[in-house]
Amino acid sequence: MFFPSWLPSAVVMMIVQAEERNMYDQYWLINHLKESHGVMTIRKTLAQVEAEGLVLPNGTLVVDGRPVAVVYFRAGYAPTDYPSEVEWSARLLIEQSSAIKCPSISYHLVGTKKIQQELAKPSVLERFLDNEEDIAKLRKCFAGLWSLDNEEIVKSAIEKPDLFVLKPQREGGGNNLYGHDLRETLIRLKNEQGEALAAYILMQRIFPRASLTQLVQGGVCFEELSISELGIFGSYLRNKDKVVINNQCGYLMRTKVSSSNEGGVAAGFAVLDSILLTDE
Repeated sequence: MFFPSWLPSAVVMMIVQAEERNMYDQYWLINHLKESHGVMTIRKTLAQVEAEGLVLPNGTLVVDGRPVAVVYFRAGYAPTDYPSEVEWSARLLIEQSSAIKCPSISYHLVGTKKIQQELAKPSVLERFLDNEEDIAKLRKCFAGLWSLDNEEIVKSAIEKPDLFVLKPQREGGGNNLYGHDLRETLIRLKNEQGEALAAYILMQRIFPRASLTQLVQGGVCFEELSISELGIFGSYLRNKDKVVINNQCGYLMRTKVSSSNEGGVAAGFAVLDSILLTDE
């Protein structure tokens, strides 16, 4: 853990929702940090941070009288997490401190759908990579991504909505639009114009191969066609322009029935799964 030696009492602060549904894995992490590393964790909402927090002249973030070394955001990713200026003030306070943020506001924004769309534009990857072979491998993995100011693509999506997905700048499941809902939303957004168009991107719909899977629901086992999505975890830590850590550190496999358009685990559309490698 990256705790300053001059702050032996420093804690990890976990940012949570006021009515948290995902508390059990949070407490598992809290117990692991305590038992394996002797590190204390406090759980706070953004409103509590605003009420109890301050930043000292040396940059130290203090919340409820405790110096905070790491801020771990388990909330703060949805508009509903910022119902008032109080929550925005708390986010600004955290960003202005020297505490390690997981993620910082810049890293948070890099994960938005809009950045994915920007990276898919011609010549953009070349700003970050020099090896042409690596660039070609990355581009091969990209689906089509477009902003809604591309009138030709928007027209195609209205005519053939089943070939596209309309995605807002949101995390988690339950937000994407397909088929009839996609067409109707695009027509409405075209009529409204303005900033509403920037809230979404269009993505080429992917049709992965489905496989027969054993599933259990309500204590009953049954077979259903399902599809899986593999995500690779990365750990990244920097101090200004100096990169301290940039490693791959595990994976997350999500599986859902192939008839479901959504894929969020916490939202109830998918389940956590594991990989079985074969020589087929």
